[in-house]
Amino acid sequence: MKKRYQVLFALSLLSMITFLDRIALSSASSSIMDDLQISTVQWGWIMGMFTMAYGLFEIPTGWLGDRIGGKKVLIRVVLWWSFFTILTGFSTGFTMLLIVRFLFGMGEAGAYPNTSIVLSKWFPVLERGRAQSIIWGASRIGAALTPFLVIPLQQNYSWHVSFYVLGAIGIIWVIFWMFWHREEPAQSTSISKEELDHILTNRDLPLDPHENTNGTWKQLFRSANIWFLLAMYFCYATGTYFFQSWFHTYLQKGRLIPQENLIWASSLPYILAALGCLGGGWLSDKACLRYGKKWGRRIVPLIGLFIAGFCMIGASLVQDNLIAIIALAVGMACMDVTAPVAWAVAMDLGGNKSGAVSGSMNTAGLTGAYLSTILFGYLASNYGYYLPVLLIGIIVIAGAFLWLRIDATQKI
Repeated sequence: MKKRYQVLFALSLLSMITFLDRIALSSASSSIMDDLQISTVQWGWIMGMFTMAYGLFEIPTGWLGDRIGGKKVLIRVVLWWSFFTILTGFSTGFTMLLIVRFLFGMGEAGAYPNTSIVLSKWFPVLERGRAQSIIWGASRIGAALTPFLVIPLQQNYSWHVSFYVLGAIGIIWVIFWMFWHREEPAQSTSISKEELDHILTNRDLPLDPHENTNGTWKQLFRSANIWFLLAMYFCYATGTYFFQSWFHTYLQKGRLIPQENLIWASSLPYILAALGCLGGGWLSDKACLRYGKKWGRRIVPLIGLFIAGFCMIGASLVQDNLIAIIALAVGMACMDVTAPVAWAVAMDLGGNKSGAVSGSMNTAGLTGAYLSTILFGYLASNYGYYLPVLLIGIIVIAGAFLWLRIDATQKI
């Protein structure tokens, strides 16, 4: 296997672990809420607290990766969040869980911007969409596996044990990454000369990694193109974070899905979303070759978000649980064609500022996720679970049209 694909495999494992840890709280929501006597509104604040911390520290952690390298920052990131994953299992009430989830989000911030930094150094430009599709597809597989791991551990032991196990998995990954990975392809002793030449010739980065890094933020926020990218990701993340934060609770408390059916119902959207991620990056890279980068990066996520929004609106209005679950699963699959393309666009626009651009984009997304996560609890408590899902579908459709204003050829 070529060395860059080995790096991609290691990052894909990390992406799986990221979502195993992130979705575990949602999968254990009913047990935790009952055990710690946490209300629906309080649960919204707990879920939102992770998102707020994640968003606040995303940009500085991405910037730090641009300065000192993705390898070092990923070591810090994974160690930090693994520790607070374990500490989640020791939580004894609302206040402690709120604080622990804030610190967990602070630690996990920067995981994907620094993954993008690593990919920008190890992959040619026209392979980045496919590389990101594998990273994001792996995240959805991790999320799909979470109920199969967390729910049996809850039933056989307790919800606390699932967090101890997941935290230990993250620490094992850090030990491997610390000794195995090299920041630059040229530093690796196991890469062939042909592969090294192919990467360095086609990765579209300056020879001096610190070239043109002054004035990054001024350049970044003067670009209308960047603002449209941020607004689109705000809409996209509003949709995806429903699945990460409220979906399991929505099934259990909103649609009264029986306990024995929760595993497959919770996993189906993520199984299809993995296919959406894999297909989105591959189709976008192919479209770039046929239509050019500007439209090649636009057309796939535009169509995906448009279909996804209508699926969520439809699911919110139907009474039949099976139809609603299938509609939401298809909607998430179509929505997630956006993830690898958006992160590839951030790499295209950012160059050696990929960490700053992707961190800013994800912060915008997390802002939408935070607001929607908090508001979901209030809306569900006062109007029922159908209304927030309906509103999220409308926001996702708005995100589709924003792709018409994003141009991946305009490098910062």
